[in-house]
Amino acid sequence: MKLLSPLIALVQTLFLVLWLVFWISASGLAALFTLNGSVPLMLARRFWAPMHWRITGSPLLVEPLPDIDWSRPHIFLMNHQSAVDIPVAFAVIPVNIRFLAKHVLKRVPFLGWYMTMTGMIFVNRSNPRESIRSLKQAGERVRAGSNLLIFPEGTRSEDGRILPFKKGAFVLAVEAGVPIVPIAIEGTRGMLPPGSMRLRRHPLRVKVGAPIETAGRKGAQREALMKEARDLLIQLHRDIGGEGGVPEGTLDTSNDSGATA
Repeated sequence: MKLLSPLIALVQTLFLVLWLVFWISASGLAALFTLNGSVPLMLARRFWAPMHWRITGSPLLVEPLPDIDWSRPHIFLMNHQSAVDIPVAFAVIPVNIRFLAKHVLKRVPFLGWYMTMTGMIFVNRSNPRESIRSLKQAGERVRAGSNLLIFPEGTRSEDGRILPFKKGAFVLAVEAGVPIVPIAIEGTRGMLPPGSMRLRRHPLRVKVGAPIETAGRKGAQREALMKEARDLLIQLHRDIGGEGGVPEGTLDTSNDSGATA
């Protein structure tokens, strides 16, 4: 049995790689008939994403969604535990989403092609000028009607607790004038532990919070908005069995983008 488990994990990983390649190829064909990448994003939500937990038999429990006007663009803020967070977000949010990602992902075969094709925003966090330019591009996308997913911690949490937030997501939300929707996720770290490529069967839980309006939140009010969003996300995380967040005094005031790790 000890020899069988790694073999099963290897087969699952190889299958998911082929699954990714298949759906990116299908998305490329679909993109020929659409102008804004909506069909490839829909394919990711409905077909590509759910296989990540179904293949391990991991249950996904999503708390009832709050009253949200899905016809409006939003910026979704989710805590970050593992690479599985991305497919979960695709499946749970009932509208097409784009997200901020590290610029190095653009060079990854198939994945980078898909992300470019669907209008994901790449951020070079080591280059402040390029990072600001990327945030402006993201703001234009949101104002044009796109929904954006951001991991405001800027990296994955090693212990599952919610880390300090970066300012970039809140600068973007205020300038775009769109609501922020906090989303707590718990269990993906157990399904794919840090530093591991082996998937495990582990229950996943998600809870979506009510939208937070951002109109008029500038200057000191923007700082208060960041604290409000983080406090709410910590409470949502505890509601689904998470540990909450690191102490308030460790909040980061840097103007980082919050791109995915």
